[in-house]
Amino acid sequence: MKAVVVYESHWGNTAAVADAIAAGLGAGARALSTDEATESAVADADILVVGAPVIAFGLATDKARAGLTDDRKAPSPADIGHPSMRWWLARLPFRKAVGAAFETRIWWSPRGATGEIERGLRNAGYEVRTKAAKFVVEGTYGPLRDGELDRAREWGAQLAASVAVAAA
Repeated sequence: MKAVVVYESHWGNTAAVADAIAAGLGAGARALSTDEATESAVADADILVVGAPVIAFGLATDKARAGLTDDRKAPSPADIGHPSMRWWLARLPFRKAVGAAFETRIWWSPRGATGEIERGLRNAGYEVRTKAAKFVVEGTYGPLRDGELDRAREWGAQLAASVAVAAA
């Protein structure tokens, strides 16, 4: 099974979760930033897992991303050198495959990013079969809450198992 995890990450938390999910998906699974996830890199994936942080209670808009550069409270500058997930999803070529969504978020966020991610996957022909995963960061910038990387690996393994069962 070929599995690809695509992510947008600003302070490294979502990238770490993406790596853990890829590890759970199994040998050969790769975690790629939005600029690394070219059409050819995702073209023959049996499962495409897509994730982003919750910014301003949703999937980051260009305006919200631009505002991250002015955030003086951040421990380090936000990494906005990669295309946004919103931009990437809008350009995802249509194909029939399995998709799944995840987000990183503060625990009390009233809304999230996964609904928009799932909509983008479905619009591109992907079948979303599983409930989106939500991984919690402590504070606005992280770090991830204890145990979240283990939970991400387990979720990745569950995704791999569900795709294998469906293919059998």
